[in-house]
Amino acid sequence: MTGGSSVRRLGTVELLTDGDVVLLRQVGREAGGLLGLDGQDQVRLATALSEVGREVAGTAGGLAVLEVDGAPGAPELVVHVLGRPARGGRGDVTGVTAAQRLVDRVDVTSDADGSRTVVLRKALPDARAVSPARLDEVRASLSRPRAADALGELRVQNTELVRALEALAAREQDLVRANEELEETNRGVMAMYTQLSDELEETNSGVVALYAELDERGRQLAAANDAKTRFLRSVSHELRAPVNSILGLTSLLAEGALDEDQRIQVGYLDSSARALLGMVNELLDLARAESGRQHVHRVRVDLAALLGDLQGTVRPLLRPGVALHVDVPTGVELHTDPDLLGRVLRNLLTNAVKFTDAGAVDVAVTVPEDGVVVVTVRDTGIGIPAEHLETVFEEFFQVPNRLQPSAKGTGLGLPYARRVAEALGGSLQVASVVGEGSTFTLTLERTTAPALGRVLVVDDDDAARAVVRGLLAPSAAQVVEARDGAEALDVIAAGAVDAVLMDVRMPGVDGVAALHTLRADARWSTLPVVLMSTLDEPPVAGVPFVAKTALDADGLADVLSRATGTAGATEVAP
Repeated sequence: MTGGSSVRRLGTVELLTDGDVVLLRQVGREAGGLLGLDGQDQVRLATALSEVGREVAGTAGGLAVLEVDGAPGAPELVVHVLGRPARGGRGDVTGVTAAQRLVDRVDVTSDADGSRTVVLRKALPDARAVSPARLDEVRASLSRPRAADALGELRVQNTELVRALEALAAREQDLVRANEELEETNRGVMAMYTQLSDELEETNSGVVALYAELDERGRQLAAANDAKTRFLRSVSHELRAPVNSILGLTSLLAEGALDEDQRIQVGYLDSSARALLGMVNELLDLARAESGRQHVHRVRVDLAALLGDLQGTVRPLLRPGVALHVDVPTGVELHTDPDLLGRVLRNLLTNAVKFTDAGAVDVAVTVPEDGVVVVTVRDTGIGIPAEHLETVFEEFFQVPNRLQPSAKGTGLGLPYARRVAEALGGSLQVASVVGEGSTFTLTLERTTAPALGRVLVVDDDDAARAVVRGLLAPSAAQVVEARDGAEALDVIAAGAVDAVLMDVRMPGVDGVAALHTLRADARWSTLPVVLMSTLDEPPVAGVPFVAKTALDADGLADVLSRATGTAGATEVAP
């Protein structure tokens, strides 16, 4: 039975009587103790050996061989029990089954003659237990003569049982204490959970109330802002009429017979009225920008030409000794609104000229990367304190200026310029050093001209035209409008139109009638026309059509692009 070089035999026990099974139990406990097993493992090993020995040896006798497998890192006590089992059984739980629960491993082999070999393995805790010296001590101890003392073994088993019961009772007490502590912890957790739930509910209620208050404040602020915008727009319109009247009267007075003092006074009156009209116009522009009604009509803009025109209008405002330099690369074009962009640049230039007594005003245009154009307006004027760099973009704010008390304004120019810059898809920033000057930086997206050119939108519904105008903004260079077919024909006759998007149902000359007129005229017979209607079916076969119920920017751009490429291929019968 001895296998490889790492296996060493410790001793044998013949199993002929029940007393020998008791002896095997004693030997197994003693061997386990000598090899380093603790008390509980010694009891488990002894019990497993007695159960297997009683079952395997039976009435025919058997043999138990104790060995040590000293494999490096995993030493084991190995016991081979050989014999012929007794006939009959002990129920479902056999000795081998019991042993499998008590040791690390149990292997069973059976021979043809009915004999059986059961191998029990129990891992040893310390490799030092299988040293040659220790194994010699174990062999010597196991080989000493001994008698099977059933009564003594019973006492030992009773002692072990008492210890096991005491350990079980101690564990039960520990479990009771742990359960009590767990119950106490659970009560604390539940109390904390309840408290946190109450606090969370209270917090949620407060958050809901805060959101409701913020919503109400937001509505109030929006209403106040709308009221302010309406007020500015209304006041601006109302003031224009009397101011224009004053200008007209001063013009008449200037043409009359006036002495020198009267002429000077009329001049003051005229300049004051013009200054007032400029303020009124700024108020109206600001109100329009704030209300979101700033219509952007994008066309191709040559930035050099635009700045060249502005240069001519600003140069007369320069103080003696102040130079104006404009550096614009050739070929820089934008697809934007020239009027709005011109207002922003004019505002920045006049502002720089107003606060510069000496030095220069420099305008530079750069294209740092694709899709972006940067316009910088730099002056050598009085500068802006750091704490006012953002407040200069607030309405009616004016930087305190002791050096140039005469250089005053309305405080509306820069707020208007920033809002218009944002409406054009750009931004306006400022950097400044007091006493050295200021630099305003206007950044614009360098969008290319859309694929569609000048598109005429024909519809009698103002709201519908506004929707279509917004949908066409990304794809059309310019959108012009007409309220019916007759007005559309007039617009087409007055100027170039690249495509027409026309409603079918309109009072007077409807879309179909206008289409027949266009096709019958050689000048416009190939003009691309797309019909639109609330109907789902095209009213005219072969003519591009889009349903109003399914309008979107991409769809409109696609149908107009296709119409532009195939215009004139289909004739409409008169």
